[in-house]
Amino acid sequence: MIIYLNTFTFPNEGMEFDFLLGIRRTCYDSFYPFKILSKHDLERVDFEQITIFYGGNGSGKSTALNVIAEKTEINRDSIYNKSNFYGDYVSMCTMEIVTDIPEKSRIITSDDVFDYMFNIRNLNEGIDQKREELFGEYLDSKYSQFQMNSIADYEKLKKMNDSRRKTQSRFVRNELMDNVREYSNGESAFLYFTEKIEENGLYLLDEPENSLSPKRQMELMRFIEDSARFFNCQFIISTHSPFFLAMAGAKIYDLDENPVVVKKWTELENMRTYYEFFKKYENEF
Repeated sequence: MIIYLNTFTFPNEGMEFDFLLGIRRTCYDSFYPFKILSKHDLERVDFEQITIFYGGNGSGKSTALNVIAEKTEINRDSIYNKSNFYGDYVSMCTMEIVTDIPEKSRIITSDDVFDYMFNIRNLNEGIDQKREELFGEYLDSKYSQFQMNSIADYEKLKKMNDSRRKTQSRFVRNELMDNVREYSNGESAFLYFTEKIEENGLYLLDEPENSLSPKRQMELMRFIEDSARFFNCQFIISTHSPFFLAMAGAKIYDLDENPVVVKKWTELENMRTYYEFFKKYENEF
């Protein structure tokens, strides 16, 4: 078991008040991320190998994750829109590191996963379009009345001879890379996580359940557990998925409470709602 990030502190309400009073600016209608986490009295987090921020929309779990990512300066793929006061807020945070955070460490957000799936789709569409162009190019080369007049025509001659020796499908395959395999959204999302998470790293995952079916969530849950147990990975996760909340040894901060408290996953309000719902209909399963 290895811990890279041991503790993290966010500015409390008093510190925020002093800062905002000191700048005396009225030209901004938002001071984000000020007044988000302090609203729930979230001041200090003590991390385990798997730590989870749980809460509903607007609870601040993603804010906490992004602030930690900014302070630790770990890798990020997608651009994160920061407010005018984001840097001021981050500078007021403190952290205690036990072991140097590996360079490969990163935050993975829903935007990263969606961009990955979108890029695969666009790449395949471009390949398909190029394939149609090559079909026409094959016919033009094979049946054209071509005469070489100079060395500049050599490549054209070579293509014409190539098209006459090969079938249309073989000509196109040789000229064009194969399509990148396009998985379903859930398969692509799962693949993205398993490719980005390597051994010996600190990983911040923002609602990894997005785009994942329950079955895929359980597979990723086991992958995270194994990565933490056997491959020296530390995870900080924001989620409200029961599958991730049930991970063995996870320490859960309930951001729906004020002040924030640590709970077992079975004590969380939404988990009790799930339990009571399925309990009501258990005879139908």
